[in-house]
Amino acid sequence: MTDNPKNAEQAADTSNVEKSPENWTTGDEAMTGAQASYLQTLCEEAGETFDENLTKAQASERIDELQDTANRG
Repeated sequence: MTDNPKNAEQAADTSNVEKSPENWTTGDEAMTGAQASYLQTLCEEAGETFDENLTKAQASERIDELQDTANRG
């Protein structure tokens, strides 16, 4: 048997590498319902305007911004 558990672990580690939203293949699609819901909550808490027309990538970046501002992330 040639499977090495260490190699499998290393492969699993690299498969979950976080991609930047601008590199997402579906980043230009409309944001998901979960993103919209969470982003709307963050906007309300921060007193910011919620933009329902953001893409998945834009929503992800906006969520990160608002989490940093609110110390929620």
